[in-house]
Amino acid sequence: MAGTLFVCSTPIGNLADITLRALQTLREADLIVGEDTRRTRVLLSHYGIHTPFAPSLYQGAEEERTHQVLALLREGKKVALVSDAGTPLLSDPGYPLVRACVAEGIPVVPVPGPSALLAALVASGLPLDRFLFLGHLPRLKGPRRRALETVGTVDWTVVFYESPHRIRATLEELAQVAAARPVVVARELTKVHEEFVRGTADEVRRQFAERAEIRGEIVVVVGPPDEPGSPAVPRERARQVYKGLLTAGLSPQEARKITADQLNLSRREVYRSVHRLAD
Repeated sequence: MAGTLFVCSTPIGNLADITLRALQTLREADLIVGEDTRRTRVLLSHYGIHTPFAPSLYQGAEEERTHQVLALLREGKKVALVSDAGTPLLSDPGYPLVRACVAEGIPVVPVPGPSALLAALVASGLPLDRFLFLGHLPRLKGPRRRALETVGTVDWTVVFYESPHRIRATLEELAQVAAARPVVVARELTKVHEEFVRGTADEVRRQFAERAEIRGEIVVVVGPPDEPGSPAVPRERARQVYKGLLTAGLSPQEARKITADQLNLSRREVYRSVHRLAD
């Protein structure tokens, strides 16, 4: 009989955040697999867990190592999959292994727990009924710019991860495509220096531009454009200005440009507010 793969969430910072079920799963597993990192060893040592740990599922060797883990599962072993921190597969290795298990009929059991994505969302104060998760933004400027332009076209809350080394550049570009959207930057979640920086995209950009140094893991949450009570896009005001310019004889393209300039918005934001009015 085939074994079982347990997808096991681990703390994102505070070791006390691990669940009782996760501790039991890690103790009873035949093997723990994850990334090549010191974090998992610190966690196992802290709770006195002596299950063998194979730090093998790191980027670049994931497909190859998947076959080795599958062989153990076929023999009936219980394997716990962990990530560097938080819930596996959310911008972390592990998807090829889960996909292979599902294809072979090997049971995959989730062991829920901490997630930086959900922690940032629930504390952001922004709507959670619908949200888009972009994972880690691309490092190259062109693909990253296109990803951020997607943020400006979505009416949902958008969340993504960013590194402290790129957060300034990312906020600069975000302010260009969604300057008035409400933004929350969550840094060092569950740790001693946990911080939430709130404001419009442009306001948050200015706050981080003034910092001499930025450290820690970062989650960026961008609210929808019409969030009540937030400094979001003034859609009705944009429509009023735009309609007045159309009445004055300007073309839709010229009216959008002037509306954006007058209200200090991106042309994309103005387009989203008025695109049905040109007719």
